[in-house]
Amino acid sequence: MPKLKGSKKATQFTESVIREMTRLNQLHGGVNLSQGFPDFPAPSMVKDAACAAIQADVNQYAVTWGAAPLREAIAREFTRRFGVAVTPDEQVTVCCGATEAMMATMMAVIDPGDEVVIFEPFYENYGPDAILSGATPRYVTLHEPDWTFDPDDLAAAFTDRTKAIILNTPNNPTGKVFTRQELGTIAALCRKWDVIAISDEIYEHIIYDGCEHVPIASVDGMSDRTVTINSLSKTYSVTGWRVGWTISPASLTGAIRKVHDFLTVGAAAPLQEAGVVALAVPDSYYADLAAAYRRRRDMLLDILERRHFTCYKPHGAYYIMTDISGFGFRDDVEFARYLVKDVGVAAVPGSSFYREGAGGRTKLRFCFCKRNETLAEADRRMAKLVIPAAARVH
Repeated sequence: MPKLKGSKKATQFTESVIREMTRLNQLHGGVNLSQGFPDFPAPSMVKDAACAAIQADVNQYAVTWGAAPLREAIAREFTRRFGVAVTPDEQVTVCCGATEAMMATMMAVIDPGDEVVIFEPFYENYGPDAILSGATPRYVTLHEPDWTFDPDDLAAAFTDRTKAIILNTPNNPTGKVFTRQELGTIAALCRKWDVIAISDEIYEHIIYDGCEHVPIASVDGMSDRTVTINSLSKTYSVTGWRVGWTISPASLTGAIRKVHDFLTVGAAAPLQEAGVVALAVPDSYYADLAAAYRRRRDMLLDILERRHFTCYKPHGAYYIMTDISGFGFRDDVEFARYLVKDVGVAAVPGSSFYREGAGGRTKLRFCFCKRNETLAEADRRMAKLVIPAAARVH
């Protein structure tokens, strides 16, 4: 019999811890505060547009890099809101979600031996994306409680081998919103070292406390060296639709489109038609979205603090990072498994957001993109939260 085994690349990272926690939650019948998908309906107008497109037989391949009306809507809205000119035929590529948009971009711009700067804690896909594209990750730590970075640490991460920096603002898992000043520091280093900024802005509309979302493409000197990544998923509560996009300098678009074509061919045609309708909603929709999420954030903060978690208040996205060191468990994985199995609430171990597990061993991430009833049920279950003697550190 042949001795079959996977590639060396595949040994350098684990399966998704986030999605593993969802599976454990299903096994134990818990309340899922781990994976970031809403448990409430998507807007009716967006769903109706998708149904209408299917009934109108928009069911075959769209243009590989995206239906023209959707690309035009993406370009129009980015230009309208941020004052950055975007040419849809030359700069916009529609992908199968932001996840594929990130992978297509990385594979399009990275060569083996290149280095990529990544802030940690990071969304768990970024490390594997770098490895799969042949890059060597260089990590820069965001420090709690405000998740700020040391400018000297960031500067030290850039070398003549640096090809790109991955940015996520508002940030998953911390909820950090990078300030214009911080983006200016990043931009100066990108210009100095001739580096591409790959900016995941999927939570751009989910922002609180008077914070402002600033795309790094809008910072002086960055429009021609930034690939902005976004999606319908979070803004319109359709995470299962897998419709995302890149806005790139024209010089990079061809490479991104070629990789995208051979990865997935194209995103679902009728759902792209619905995306055109989604991107035409009035600005009041986004204000209402942020306000609703702020109320959910405050509700979950209250629940967690009453249950003796130390919470880092997020200013964007829909996650809360917590410190669990006071509970006496050996590490975050042990506590997360106890929480879902014995208490009935799923969260994500903090170590999955760090290059080395020790960085997040005292942290858990909870999400609040849930109905009030779901959060209330999590609160009710966490009344059972106790520390088993066997799990205590003696």
